Amino acid sequence: FNWPIAIAYVAVGVVLAVVGGTLIERAGLQRHIEPFVLANPIADVPQAELTRAERLAYAREQVVDVFGRVWAYVLVGVAIGALIHNWIPQQVIAALLGSDKLWAVPLATVVGIPMYADIFGTLPIAEALVARGVGLGTVLAFMMAVTALSVPSLILLRQVVRPPLLAVFVGIVTLGIVAIGYLFNAFAYLLV
Repeated sequence: FNWPIAIAYVAVGVVLAVVGGTLIERAGLQRHIEPFVLANPIADVPQAELTRAERLAYAREQVVDVFGRVWAYVLVGVAIGALIHNWIPQQVIAALLGSDKLWAVPLATVVGIPMYADIFGTLPIAEALVARGVGLGTVLAFMMAVTALSVPSLILLRQVVRPPLLAVFVGIVTLGIVAIGYLFNAFAYLLV
């Protein structure tokens, strides 16, 4: 993609994050954060008094603690995402997501959710989809869903938030991604 598309993509992503975070905060959903997140003590030792060895030891303890809580969920999420990713042929996705299809953006969002990849992993797929005539907004919606709503991401997020907050997060992000997809499909000609 070109610079205007990349900049617009980042800008709408930031707007979605700010608007979504504001809505969640105003709804008072902070009470659905898992207690351990808020209960973890913050070292109340002035940084100047810690030696390098003490800082490294503290950092190691924190990494071991976090890794110990989430490693199994990461492995399960990666396994599920990898299995699903390899079962959905790219040709089928391209046939369903043609730029003339009104349902393409919501479908691309839903198809992206079970996949697991980072933004760099979605770029080759995105390039192939655009080359086959899939609308820019549809492709960007797919990319956003893969990175923001993937099953492994939601499994990890579930470790720190309770289901009501997770459901609101998924709803806000899904609606935002779909709106962004339609917006890009409507105005992509301005960015090319």
